Amino acid sequence: MAKKEKSPVPVSENGFPVMHEMFVPKAIFFTNGVGVHKDRLSSFELSLRDAGIEKANLVTVSSIFPPGCKELSRKEGEKLIMPGQIVHCVMARQDTNEPNRLIAASIGLARPADPKRYGYLSEHHSYGETAKKAGDYAEDLAATMLATTLGIDFDPEKAWSERDQVFKMDKRLLKTRNVVQSAEGNAKGQWSTVVALGVFIF
Repeated sequence: MAKKEKSPVPVSENGFPVMHEMFVPKAIFFTNGVGVHKDRLSSFELSLRDAGIEKANLVTVSSIFPPGCKELSRKEGEKLIMPGQIVHCVMARQDTNEPNRLIAASIGLARPADPKRYGYLSEHHSYGETAKKAGDYAEDLAATMLATTLGIDFDPEKAWSERDQVFKMDKRLLKTRNVVQSAEGNAKGQWSTVVALGVFIF
């Protein structure tokens, strides 16, 4: 009988490498903000300050809501961020220096009813959309992505309001929501930046 080779990567009881568990977020909080400044970068910084996340070094990631991830309030989440900490987030960002131009940034969330399954986060940034329209669109994106992985039968050509009713009737999809920030471009032509973020806590 051949001797079983020892894996070069330590594996836990669940079959995944031990280190990987450290990089699966345990919680998330949502936040948003707006900033206005003559410099584009400074307006972004001010939007992060308004969102309460400017003290972190942000790393943007894509769209998976981890199994078992807990949702915290913004106030709870901010307390867990140390200055200079590398923080992973899903971020939507939009800016303009055109006077009165409408901008929006939104994050959508769709969670499965089974906490052992993963969900979806989506980011959407746009011009000319109201906060409600941008928020609904991001929520629609996340819900549709999750529905397709769960095998929920729906018509993708139907309006979000109609699909949302199908999703709500199917017990496999627990919750959808969005966080959004919109603003009008500064009347004097300064840079305006809006951000919406889902911030992960490990």
